[in-house]
Amino acid sequence: MDYARPERADRLAAEYALGTLRGRARRRFEQLMPAHPALARAAAHWLARLQLFAGQVQPVEPPARVWTGIQARLFGSANDAQADLGSDPAAARRRGGQLRFWRTLSAGAIAAALAMVVLLNRPAPEAAPLVVILRSTPEGGQLVPTGFVASVSADGGALVLKPLAPVSVDAAHALELWAVPKAGAPRSLGLIATGDAPTTVKRAKLLVDTSAFAVSLEPAGGSATGKPTGPIVSAGGI
Repeated sequence: MDYARPERADRLAAEYALGTLRGRARRRFEQLMPAHPALARAAAHWLARLQLFAGQVQPVEPPARVWTGIQARLFGSANDAQADLGSDPAAARRRGGQLRFWRTLSAGAIAAALAMVVLLNRPAPEAAPLVVILRSTPEGGQLVPTGFVASVSADGGALVLKPLAPVSVDAAHALELWAVPKAGAPRSLGLIATGDAPTTVKRAKLLVDTSAFAVSLEPAGGSATGKPTGPIVSAGGI
């Protein structure tokens, strides 16, 4: 997952600050923050934002008649409650606990409402990208001994290809990425960067009529025919 993308970092940080990111996902987020400055900045931003909201909500102590009215509606009239309290210490303790419960419940409702305001003002979560693993072919394992990971945006308009290990080819050759349909000729998506640098492809409808991605070894400059001419060194189905 590309945590450097601002939208994804902001979404995860918001869930972390609100406390809706829990369990293993929360622990993983905390482990990733030191290695991903974007996540740390986003988390600090959201925590500061929520603290600002909390500071703007001043505590209000309701009049005594409010709690008396609630208690009367739930547990009987004030006179009955007073009589019961005087004659039964255990009842007094129970009613004191009930009163604390409803006060706690009210505070929780306020906190939930605040969290809902923040959630409603957040942008809609971004759809997850499609991830395709391109594994080395038997022949490719000897020529280019590494596979690739392709991440395609949910709208099919961008692709990022990352090698699993640094890529190296001689000056007479180049690696070319192809979109492979179920039927018909593959479509070239351009040359692949060498080393460990990712290759980015921006093209509309990358996933339309595409069942797999493949990497071929071509002459320097890429295939001159518009079709793969060299061996397929890596491939992965969608």
